Amino acid sequence: MKFNRQLKYYYLRFIRLKGEPNELALGMALGVFIGMMPIMPFQIALAVTLALLLKGSKITAAIGTWISNPLNWYLIYFYDYKLGASLLGIPERKALFSGIIQAMKSGHDPLVIVSKILGAGGAFAAAFLLGGLILGLIFAPPAYFFFLHFFRYVRQWRRQRRRRKEAEKRPPFNTA
Repeated sequence: MKFNRQLKYYYLRFIRLKGEPNELALGMALGVFIGMMPIMPFQIALAVTLALLLKGSKITAAIGTWISNPLNWYLIYFYDYKLGASLLGIPERKALFSGIIQAMKSGHDPLVIVSKILGAGGAFAAAFLLGGLILGLIFAPPAYFFFLHFFRYVRQWRRQRRRRKEAEKRPPFNTA
């Protein structure tokens, strides 16, 4: 019961975000783009910085980075590495990759995980970053258009709701 209440609270806060739909959607797209990168402790800071530079919503940029979360880190980082390694022509190093995934599952500090990626060598880190960049470029545009539609819908819904409430407050029209 408590979880449902908290979920509803965050949903309501999300749909009540202030700003133009295109700014909010741009922030989400930037967050999704950065969320695909294997730079866990720096994702929010980088997404908010990009939102500042590109005039997107800083709040939705931070929210968008949660596309990469503890439930799906493995999938995102697996495909980051797989895609980057194949494009760079690097042979797969499954033992090293599984060590990084094990560190994520064990709940190590994100800085430890990033240091493992960077400590594996430049080519290994480049494969992660290149794969993350490409996946970010693939997923950010659809995220932008999805959230642009979503925030336009929410804005229209709020206007209609406001009009209905104002109409209810007005006294009925009397023709007599």
